[in-house]
Amino acid sequence: MKRWLLILVGAAALLALGSYWALWASAGPAEGPHTVIVEEGASLADVADELDTMGVIPGNARTFLGMARLFASDDPIQAGEFLIPEGTSAAAVLDLLQHGRPVQRLVTIPEGMPSILVHERLMAVPLLTGTISVPEEGSILPDSYSYRRGESRAAVVKRMQQAMTRELDALWAKRQPHSAVSSKRDAIILASIVEKETGKPSERRMVAGVYSNRLRQGMKLDADPTVIYPITRGKPLGRRILRSELQADNGYNTYARAGLPDGPIANPGRQSIAAVLNPERTDALYFVADGTGGHIFATTLAEHNANVRKWYSIRRARGEM
Repeated sequence: MKRWLLILVGAAALLALGSYWALWASAGPAEGPHTVIVEEGASLADVADELDTMGVIPGNARTFLGMARLFASDDPIQAGEFLIPEGTSAAAVLDLLQHGRPVQRLVTIPEGMPSILVHERLMAVPLLTGTISVPEEGSILPDSYSYRRGESRAAVVKRMQQAMTRELDALWAKRQPHSAVSSKRDAIILASIVEKETGKPSERRMVAGVYSNRLRQGMKLDADPTVIYPITRGKPLGRRILRSELQADNGYNTYARAGLPDGPIANPGRQSIAAVLNPERTDALYFVADGTGGHIFATTLAEHNANVRKWYSIRRARGEM
């Protein structure tokens, strides 16, 4: 009798286990897709109630957790945003949270973007929340940054600024003795000018070398982008610089005074920062556009003036003058 009772109990247990397995592996009851956001440090128990409320899992949260203990690994779930398709089984839901790839959303800050445009770009991302002021100029490291649906804009800015701090610290540790800057802030200021003066990566160290020479000799930098910055805060000017603007002494105009301007004029990238910390060793003091998107460099004013005349000839042939 006792033997038969044990057999019946065992059979009932196997039947219950089989029904749980069928529930665990069968297609989910939910329509879809559904978006689930797992916060950093959240456990499966923290997320189970949300899955239950959304109708993503069969049964209820307690049943789901029990089936997970029976049939699944104890790997932790990941933080991030997950897209759960319609009809996904409970087993597949857990596997997605444990081992799947979260939805990746990126906001990209190009090299040389001024902070006023960083602000506009972040405010235009509809899935971010909250308002922010314009970040401090030069505090953002240009790069692509991931963000989560519903994340605050302030949190994204903080990550961008922390990335700049880390990168600047790392590059500063490699600063060469012939660099003309003596502080990290000056490095960012000069790098922002280099970033705006050339769009050719191969020229960055040479442009940095010219400006380093000028700084050491007490010459004015004569950098057009620094004239434009107080007018537009870094946005394109859309016209030629006026004579009055070239003469304005506002702390940024490097035609009006020697030395660096009062602050950065953009958010420089890694390569421009590295360039001012290890500039090209050169005797050049001047450069002007060469008509191909690059520049031609000169060591004497006479040589430079000849190069300027060539550039004007190119512009006249193009109908730009």
